[in-house]
Amino acid sequence: MESALLQRLQDKTMTKEELLQKVKEELNLLPEILNGVNSSKPAIRYGCANVLMDLSGEYPENLYPYMDSFIKLLSSNHRILVWNSIIIIANLAKVDKCKKFDAVFDQYFCLLDDGYMVTVANIVGHSSKIALAKPYLIQRITNELLRVENISTTNHLTDECKRVIAEKTITTLGMFFEKIDDKKRVISFVARQIHSPRKALRVQAQDFLSKFS
Repeated sequence: MESALLQRLQDKTMTKEELLQKVKEELNLLPEILNGVNSSKPAIRYGCANVLMDLSGEYPENLYPYMDSFIKLLSSNHRILVWNSIIIIANLAKVDKCKKFDAVFDQYFCLLDDGYMVTVANIVGHSSKIALAKPYLIQRITNELLRVENISTTNHLTDECKRVIAEKTITTLGMFFEKIDDKKRVISFVARQIHSPRKALRVQAQDFLSKFS
Protein backbone atom coordinates (compact mmCIF):
# COMPACT_ATOMS: atom_id res chain seq x y z
CA MET A 1 0.00 0.00 0.00
CA GLU A 2 1.43 3.34 -1.05
CA SER A 3 1.60 6.22 1.39
CA ALA A 4 -0.78 9.12 0.83
CA LEU A 5 2.18 11.28 -0.15
CA LEU A 6 3.48 8.92 -2.82
CA GLN A 7 -0.02 8.21 -4.10
CA ARG A 8 -0.12 11.86 -5.15
CA LEU A 9 2.59 11.08 -7.70
CA GLN A 10 0.40 8.35 -9.12
CA ASP A 11 -2.67 10.62 -9.15
CA LYS A 12 -0.61 13.43 -10.68
CA THR A 13 -1.70 15.83 -7.95
CA MET A 14 1.97 16.32 -7.10
CA THR A 15 4.87 16.69 -9.52
CA LYS A 16 8.32 15.21 -9.00
CA GLU A 17 9.62 18.75 -8.58
CA GLU A 18 7.09 19.44 -5.82
CA LEU A 19 8.00 16.20 -4.07
CA LEU A 20 11.68 17.06 -4.31
CA GLN A 21 11.09 20.41 -2.66
CA LYS A 22 9.01 18.83 0.09
CA VAL A 23 11.73 16.27 0.88
CA LYS A 24 14.37 19.01 0.96
CA GLU A 25 12.28 20.70 3.63
CA GLU A 26 11.62 17.41 5.47
CA LEU A 27 14.60 15.10 5.05
CA ASN A 28 13.03 12.67 7.51
CA LEU A 29 10.88 11.61 4.51
CA LEU A 30 13.89 9.91 2.90
CA PRO A 31 12.98 6.36 4.04
CA GLU A 32 9.51 6.80 2.57
CA ILE A 33 10.94 8.00 -0.75
CA LEU A 34 13.42 5.13 -0.80
CA ASN A 35 10.58 2.69 -0.19
CA GLY A 36 8.74 4.24 -3.12
CA VAL A 37 11.49 3.05 -5.46
CA ASN A 38 10.16 -0.49 -4.89
CA SER A 39 6.63 0.47 -5.93
CA SER A 40 4.92 -1.55 -8.64
CA LYS A 41 3.58 1.73 -10.04
CA PRO A 42 6.01 3.30 -12.53
CA ALA A 43 4.99 6.89 -11.74
CA ILE A 44 5.90 6.37 -8.09
CA ARG A 45 8.93 4.16 -8.72
CA TYR A 46 10.64 6.48 -11.16
CA GLY A 47 9.44 9.66 -9.50
CA CYS A 48 11.03 8.63 -6.21
CA ALA A 49 14.22 7.48 -7.93
CA ASN A 50 14.56 10.82 -9.65
CA VAL A 51 14.04 12.69 -6.40
CA LEU A 52 16.76 10.60 -4.74
CA MET A 53 19.08 11.19 -7.66
CA ASP A 54 18.64 14.95 -7.38
CA LEU A 55 19.06 14.86 -3.60
CA SER A 56 22.24 12.80 -3.84
CA GLY A 57 24.02 15.68 -5.50
CA GLU A 58 22.92 18.23 -2.93
CA TYR A 59 22.63 16.18 0.27
CA PRO A 60 25.09 13.27 -0.08
CA GLU A 61 25.62 12.97 3.68
CA ASN A 62 21.91 12.43 4.23
CA LEU A 63 21.64 9.75 1.55
CA TYR A 64 24.86 7.92 2.43
CA PRO A 65 23.24 5.78 5.16
CA TYR A 66 21.22 4.19 2.34
CA MET A 67 24.25 3.44 0.14
CA ASP A 68 23.65 -0.32 0.31
CA SER A 69 20.16 0.15 -1.13
CA PHE A 70 21.53 2.11 -4.07
CA ILE A 71 24.18 -0.53 -4.69
CA LYS A 72 21.43 -3.17 -4.86
CA LEU A 73 19.71 -1.10 -7.55
CA LEU A 74 22.71 -1.68 -9.84
CA SER A 75 21.21 -5.15 -10.36
CA SER A 76 17.63 -3.96 -10.81
CA ASN A 77 15.49 -5.39 -13.59
CA HIS A 78 14.31 -1.84 -14.25
CA ARG A 79 16.97 -0.27 -16.45
CA ILE A 80 16.02 3.29 -15.49
CA LEU A 81 16.67 2.45 -11.84
CA VAL A 82 20.09 1.15 -12.81
CA TRP A 83 20.81 4.49 -14.49
CA ASN A 84 19.61 6.38 -11.43
CA SER A 85 21.75 4.26 -9.12
CA ILE A 86 24.88 4.79 -11.25
CA ILE A 87 24.54 8.53 -10.77
CA ILE A 88 23.57 8.38 -7.10
CA ILE A 89 26.51 6.14 -6.20
CA ALA A 90 28.92 8.46 -8.01
CA ASN A 91 27.47 11.43 -6.12
CA LEU A 92 27.94 9.64 -2.80
CA ALA A 93 31.58 8.71 -3.46
CA LYS A 94 32.82 11.89 -1.82
CA VAL A 95 31.24 10.93 1.51
CA ASP A 96 32.00 7.21 1.28
CA LYS A 97 33.96 6.90 4.52
CA CYS A 98 33.37 3.15 4.73
CA LYS A 99 34.67 2.56 1.19
CA LYS A 100 31.48 0.82 0.15
CA PHE A 101 32.05 1.83 -3.45
CA ASP A 102 35.49 0.23 -3.41
CA ALA A 103 33.88 -3.10 -2.55
CA VAL A 104 31.61 -2.95 -5.64
CA PHE A 105 34.09 -1.33 -8.04
CA ASP A 106 34.00 -4.28 -10.45
CA GLN A 107 30.22 -4.55 -10.32
CA TYR A 108 29.91 -0.85 -11.13
CA PHE A 109 32.31 -0.80 -14.05
CA CYS A 110 31.20 -4.10 -15.53
CA LEU A 111 28.14 -2.12 -16.60
CA LEU A 112 30.34 -0.75 -19.37
CA ASP A 113 29.51 -4.09 -21.02
CA ASP A 114 25.78 -3.65 -20.49
CA GLY A 115 25.10 -3.15 -24.19
CA TYR A 116 22.98 -0.03 -23.73
CA MET A 117 24.35 3.36 -24.68
CA VAL A 118 22.69 5.19 -21.80
CA THR A 119 24.17 2.79 -19.25
CA VAL A 120 27.68 3.12 -20.64
CA ALA A 121 27.38 6.89 -21.05
CA ASN A 122 26.27 7.27 -17.43
CA ILE A 123 29.20 5.21 -16.13
CA VAL A 124 31.66 7.18 -18.24
CA GLY A 125 30.14 10.57 -17.57
CA HIS A 126 30.01 10.22 -13.80
CA SER A 127 33.33 8.42 -13.27
CA SER A 128 35.14 11.72 -12.77
CA LYS A 129 33.19 12.27 -9.54
CA ILE A 130 34.51 8.99 -8.20
CA ALA A 131 38.05 9.62 -9.42
CA LEU A 132 38.21 13.04 -7.81
CA ALA A 133 36.68 11.75 -4.57
CA LYS A 134 38.92 8.68 -4.46
CA PRO A 135 42.21 9.54 -6.21
CA TYR A 136 43.74 6.20 -5.18
CA LEU A 137 41.30 4.56 -7.63
CA ILE A 138 42.26 6.77 -10.57
CA GLN A 139 44.46 4.23 -12.33
CA ARG A 140 41.83 1.51 -12.06
CA ILE A 141 39.14 3.91 -13.28
CA THR A 142 41.33 4.99 -16.18
CA ASN A 143 41.89 1.37 -17.18
CA GLU A 144 38.15 0.78 -17.22
CA LEU A 145 37.38 3.91 -19.24
CA LEU A 146 39.93 3.00 -21.87
CA ARG A 147 37.97 -0.20 -22.48
CA VAL A 148 35.16 1.74 -24.20
CA GLU A 149 37.03 1.50 -27.48
CA ASN A 150 36.59 -2.25 -27.48
CA ILE A 151 33.11 -2.80 -26.09
CA SER A 152 30.79 -4.76 -28.36
CA THR A 153 28.16 -3.07 -30.48
CA THR A 154 24.50 -4.04 -30.04
CA ASN A 155 21.13 -2.84 -31.29
CA HIS A 156 21.25 -0.33 -28.43
CA LEU A 157 24.94 0.54 -28.81
CA THR A 158 25.91 1.25 -32.41
CA ASP A 159 29.26 2.36 -33.79
CA GLU A 160 28.02 5.94 -33.71
CA CYS A 161 26.99 5.46 -30.07
CA LYS A 162 30.52 4.30 -29.34
CA ARG A 163 31.88 7.46 -30.92
CA VAL A 164 29.64 9.56 -28.68
CA ILE A 165 30.88 7.58 -25.69
CA ALA A 166 34.51 8.06 -26.78
CA GLU A 167 33.86 11.79 -26.84
CA LYS A 168 32.43 11.64 -23.32
CA THR A 169 35.39 9.52 -22.22
CA ILE A 170 37.85 12.17 -23.37
CA THR A 171 35.95 14.81 -21.42
CA THR A 172 35.98 12.64 -18.30
CA LEU A 173 39.67 11.76 -18.55
CA GLY A 174 40.50 15.42 -19.00
CA MET A 175 39.00 16.17 -15.60
CA PHE A 176 41.71 14.21 -13.79
CA PHE A 177 44.39 13.69 -16.46
CA GLU A 178 47.14 15.30 -14.39
CA LYS A 179 46.64 12.62 -11.72
CA ILE A 180 46.85 9.68 -14.14
CA ASP A 181 50.07 7.67 -13.96
CA ASP A 182 50.02 6.13 -17.43
CA LYS A 183 49.41 9.26 -19.46
CA LYS A 184 50.82 7.71 -22.64
CA ARG A 185 47.97 5.20 -22.87
CA VAL A 186 45.43 8.00 -22.56
CA ILE A 187 47.20 10.12 -25.17
CA SER A 188 47.27 7.13 -27.53
CA PHE A 189 43.56 6.53 -27.02
CA VAL A 190 42.74 10.16 -27.73
CA ALA A 191 45.06 10.31 -30.75
CA ARG A 192 43.20 7.39 -32.34
CA GLN A 193 40.02 9.49 -32.33
CA ILE A 194 41.48 12.27 -34.49
CA HIS A 195 40.36 10.58 -37.70
CA SER A 196 36.89 9.65 -36.45
CA PRO A 197 33.98 10.20 -38.87
CA ARG A 198 32.28 12.08 -36.03
CA LYS A 199 33.32 15.74 -36.23
CA ALA A 200 32.60 16.54 -32.58
CA LEU A 201 34.84 13.66 -31.52
CA ARG A 202 37.65 14.80 -33.81
CA VAL A 203 37.47 18.31 -32.38
CA GLN A 204 37.34 17.00 -28.80
CA ALA A 205 40.38 14.81 -29.40
CA GLN A 206 42.36 17.64 -30.99
CA ASP A 207 41.53 20.01 -28.16
CA PHE A 208 42.62 17.43 -25.60
CA LEU A 209 45.93 16.78 -27.37
CA SER A 210 46.59 20.50 -27.74
CA LYS A 211 46.09 20.93 -24.02
CA PHE A 212 47.88 17.88 -22.65
CA SER A 213 50.44 16.60 -25.15
